[in-house]
Amino acid sequence: MRCDQTSVWKKLQDASSSFTSFDLSQAFAQDSHRVDAFSVQAPHVFADFSKQPINAQVQTLLFDLAEQTGVLAKRDAMFSGEPINTTENRQVMHWLLRQPAKSLTNHLSSTLKDVHVVLDDMLAFAQSIANDDTFTDVVHIGIGGSDLGPRMTTFALQTLAISNKRFHFVSNVDAHEINTVLQKIRPEHTLFIFASKTFTTLETMTNAQTAKNWFLSQGGTDTQRHFAALTSNTLDAKAWGVGHVFGFWDWVGGRYSIHSAIGLPLAIAIGAQGFRDFLSGAHQMDQHFLNAPIQSNLPLRLGLLDVWHRNFLGYSSRNVAPYHAHLKYWASYLQQLELESNGKRVDLQGQALSYQTAPVLWGEPGTNGQHAFFQMLHQGTQVVPVDFLAFKHASHHWPQHQQQLLANALAQAQALMMGRNVKGGHRHMTGNRPSTFFLMDQLTPATLGAMIALHEHRVMVSGAVWGINSFDQWGVELGKVMANDLIQKINTGDSSGLDASTAGLLHRIR
Repeated sequence: MRCDQTSVWKKLQDASSSFTSFDLSQAFAQDSHRVDAFSVQAPHVFADFSKQPINAQVQTLLFDLAEQTGVLAKRDAMFSGEPINTTENRQVMHWLLRQPAKSLTNHLSSTLKDVHVVLDDMLAFAQSIANDDTFTDVVHIGIGGSDLGPRMTTFALQTLAISNKRFHFVSNVDAHEINTVLQKIRPEHTLFIFASKTFTTLETMTNAQTAKNWFLSQGGTDTQRHFAALTSNTLDAKAWGVGHVFGFWDWVGGRYSIHSAIGLPLAIAIGAQGFRDFLSGAHQMDQHFLNAPIQSNLPLRLGLLDVWHRNFLGYSSRNVAPYHAHLKYWASYLQQLELESNGKRVDLQGQALSYQTAPVLWGEPGTNGQHAFFQMLHQGTQVVPVDFLAFKHASHHWPQHQQQLLANALAQAQALMMGRNVKGGHRHMTGNRPSTFFLMDQLTPATLGAMIALHEHRVMVSGAVWGINSFDQWGVELGKVMANDLIQKINTGDSSGLDASTAGLLHRIR
């Protein structure tokens, strides 16, 4: 049933009216067990959302909402391989990418076998590149999910990366990006990885052709050795000159693909065991989502909290503040995961929604963000919930830095909630600003894998409540089609059929 047609929707609307005066500090004073009630230990991840405007009554109503909208039934359908991506009639099985070999005896066992054949081949190739000292540079060319996943994870786990390789990522069709990379490398020492499910993605293939032209013009001779592709279009990739091709399946969306062969750069960087640990962390979170009771099910509770924020408290955005410099691309990664998944305006039947869906997601690692946008978070006119991420242990040897970092993360969350009462206005902060605090032991492959899976399932939960398809992305396609048409018009100057603004801009460009 669609969420706004459930009996509990009106109850949540009624409950939300009292939260205009809800005070977090008072909530803690009145309930000594609040932290226990609103925190969950999941695999590799502890989450404290006790600083969120929520109480036991609302939490119970949100659980009722999940039941009435069939969230858990949709979860079970996903893990059983049903085609819950209804607009494309596809299964949604990114979870199968991290399922241990031979762990299924049902109708998906043969598919799981195929997954591990590709995984084993990919990891063996990754190890051969890692062991080959003639390769000093790895250049990964992709865009969207074929770029953000490898880029984010390889950067995040760089302290574990092999020391004899440099990793470069090219996604933007703006040639300034690829030009910067090409100036740093030599063809005889470089592995190029081209990541495109169809091997036709405009930006990726434009950059790939530029890379190929450069490789040949600079004396490169063996594309079979120096070119690898991550694609389902094996024939075209090999005909184009690629020597090593690793495929994946149409039940893997781009933004959910980092645990597939798309993770090849990460596998080269951290090795086969590191990559298997990465898969293991994600699988443990999959099992938590599938089996944990609702009261201790972290993806479920976070997804329901997002619905509470968006539809009943009116929060239009969420800030992501990872207190780890190597999580530089974490916010960008989550932007694609959440906004491409849940940035939808119609339900599964194609009917327009009467309620809001995905919030704007944005952020920057701490402590840099504190000196940029935290002013607005503390004293701005709109309330923005914040997700803090922190790690108890660092991978460096300067404990005073880690102490300052953790102190800053804790202080910002505390200050957002407590505020400061100062007469005169300018130094006064109302406080009562919500946040969730994620605390992990250390940034490891397993921890990162678990965090990714946690947020994938969190997004699935809120999308299921909203009754939308979180696994298609038709809005991405329209701009691609129009861009292909405009390329020809820019070349010819033909502005027929264009609106006046686009035609005028085209003439100015020419």
